[in-house]
Amino acid sequence: MKAAIYTKRSSGKVLEVVDIDLPVPKPNEVLIKVRAASINPLDWKLKSHRPGVDLAGEVASVGSGVTRFKPGDAVFGAGRGTFAEYARARESRLAIKPDSASFEQAACLPVAGLTALQGLRDKGRLAPGEKILINGAAGGVGTFAVQIAKTFGAEVTGVCSTRNVEMIRSLGADSVVDYRQQDFAQGASRYDMLLDNVGNRTLSDLHRVLTSHGRCVLVGAPLQLGSILSRTLSMIARSLILRQNFLFFIAQFKAVDLGSLSTLVQTGKMHPVIDRRYSLSEAATAMAYAEEGHVRGKVIITTE
Repeated sequence: MKAAIYTKRSSGKVLEVVDIDLPVPKPNEVLIKVRAASINPLDWKLKSHRPGVDLAGEVASVGSGVTRFKPGDAVFGAGRGTFAEYARARESRLAIKPDSASFEQAACLPVAGLTALQGLRDKGRLAPGEKILINGAAGGVGTFAVQIAKTFGAEVTGVCSTRNVEMIRSLGADSVVDYRQQDFAQGASRYDMLLDNVGNRTLSDLHRVLTSHGRCVLVGAPLQLGSILSRTLSMIARSLILRQNFLFFIAQFKAVDLGSLSTLVQTGKMHPVIDRRYSLSEAATAMAYAEEGHVRGKVIITTE
């Protein structure tokens, strides 16, 4: 089968599509014929040998311990090395694809959708009627967060660039801050929760826009351990002094939450935003585009 693999060159790691052996699922795994995969920042930041986590496709075979799926089922979720014609995934990290979604749309959901859902619900404890600011509203996590926050009954403000203002409004945001025209940290509005998908502002900036008991959830984490420790200690101190919660957050793959995302799509309360589509043979070009950092929603890699 064909798969995208990082190989070492004198100029650094290069993403190439090569022929490799078909994966064999372990007892708790499912082998999936990948129809579509989507790119996440971790794919181009970490540059692991076999990139790709998000996927949607059809079950080709199942391990001896798998009970929830059978060959032919249309599924989506998180796998290993998903920029390929076939990929393995744990049974616990998969769900049945919503009927109303294409494989491409379903492939957008796992990492970004789970991050938005768990960040708002579990870490941010967003409640009906609360005001939330979403920094980086036009990205993969942000586009889902805007829509999910509205289903929670929150008043949503999205921060994005000029070209994305109308898109964020169309997703249901009550108001939009164009960061090219206005600095949200200097505005008069205060928010019960802030979901920061960008990490480009100081803790002082984030603190300034929160209410006295506001919560700030920062998606992901810096790659350098020193940065993680330094910022974490600073946030702990700030939380203790100011009674505000500052939390780093990385999503967990849970089948029940994948099911929740599926329901939101199936009922029309949420739809994925797809920026560009590339074939598997164009994986390197797709990754380079994603790495530029201006993706609206998600970038898709298809195997057909």
